[in-house]
Amino acid sequence: MFQFFVKKSQVEKNFVKIYDEDFHHMKQVIRLKEQEKFRVSLVDDDHKSFFCILHSYENDYAIGEILNEEVENTELEGCLVLFQGLPKNEKMELIIQKTVELGIDTIVPVEMKHCVVKLDEKKEKAKKTRWQLIAETAAKQSKRSKIPTIMNVLNFEQAVEYASHLDFVCLPYENEEGIESTKNFLNKIKKHSSVGIFIGPEGGFSADEIDRLPTFVDKISLGKRILRTETAAIVTVGMIMLEIEMQTEG
Repeated sequence: MFQFFVKKSQVEKNFVKIYDEDFHHMKQVIRLKEQEKFRVSLVDDDHKSFFCILHSYENDYAIGEILNEEVENTELEGCLVLFQGLPKNEKMELIIQKTVELGIDTIVPVEMKHCVVKLDEKKEKAKKTRWQLIAETAAKQSKRSKIPTIMNVLNFEQAVEYASHLDFVCLPYENEEGIESTKNFLNKIKKHSSVGIFIGPEGGFSADEIDRLPTFVDKISLGKRILRTETAAIVTVGMIMLEIEMQTEG
């Protein structure tokens, strides 16, 4: 079933209007037919979704009739925030796509000492627009009920300050020995927790960044092998997602 995101203003009584690129995609790409079913989520009302059937195509929009059916909430009970050290472009796009599929709420690109990529204001604006589009596409594909937010690039100190407002924060670190620290961190998480995840860039965290970590950041291990930045991000988000899901189901 196909997924679309709309604003409240597009909903009138028992009908919803689909405009612009979504209208083109519906009519010209997937060629949805009248009476076929699709799913809609409101971007300005978190977690509210409903099923529709295609009522008709007009000149520049489609009309869907809202069905009186309960829609399962596909969002995590908790809130996951990824603080990603800026990697090379294709890696960042993969990280966004896969962590959105896994349930990430917010992605914060972070400038760290070992980052190869440096973005000026113009490049950052263009990248953020593209990254947000990738997040929206991944949210549609994975039947999310909301589109995760891609924030502006922060430096390391700003990212740590942002993370200080979350319930728990972890940082996978290659020199952290043993898996016990990871077990202890996962045991702290509750299903409604807000959890921050710091992932270093290709060159890893600098010694200075590690030394300046506040006590609320827990260093954890992802095992004995050295993981690429994109692998570390996906593994850590997936691990915490499953912990929250198991508590929700339990």
